[in-house]
Amino acid sequence: MTDPATRFAEAFATCPLVAVLRGLTPDEAAPIGDALVDAGFTLLEVPLNSPDPLASIAAMAKRYAGRAIVGAGTVLTPQDVAAVADAGGALIVSPNTDPAVIRASVERGLISLPGYFTPSEAFAALQAGAHGLKLFPAEGGAPAFLKAQRAVLPKATKVLAVGGITPDTMPQWHAAGADGFGLGSNLYRAGKSAADVARDAAAFVQAAKDLA
Repeated sequence: MTDPATRFAEAFATCPLVAVLRGLTPDEAAPIGDALVDAGFTLLEVPLNSPDPLASIAAMAKRYAGRAIVGAGTVLTPQDVAAVADAGGALIVSPNTDPAVIRASVERGLISLPGYFTPSEAFAALQAGAHGLKLFPAEGGAPAFLKAQRAVLPKATKVLAVGGITPDTMPQWHAAGADGFGLGSNLYRAGKSAADVARDAAAFVQAAKDLA
């Protein structure tokens, strides 16, 4: 089995976008997931404060095996990590940099993408074994904030800007050092139709391609 770092690197190289599907229900997992994967997304995250998130993760992990990496967001405890792993999830995204959650993810062979805001948090996460970092909430800072951090972070570290990102703002964040993006309500929100998700997913994927 390919190690987590390699799996993440391959998926990220294909499409450096994480779909944050907060509020997704199991009934929506297939139509919304199809819209995203067909558009080119390779990283799908169902936050654990969504309705029955483990059922959605299990269904999507099976449906998109070999096409996309599926996992959970808002993962706050090692127990959550175990539950996601048991459901077939391979991606663990947190809003914070809890070393216990990061280590539990690594020990289970999962990809760890914790949220950070300060250099201290970033380095603590990397020390614990994180495979990448998400600057969250990005809208709480500015591209210049990230640019200053990139001057001290290891160059190989993949940093995603998450929070308030739109296709129009991606270029300025990319220029400041963002390698990719996590996309929440501007891509999907509870009840949004699969057709509308497909339209917005295509716009985000095209914007990412334009940065390459």
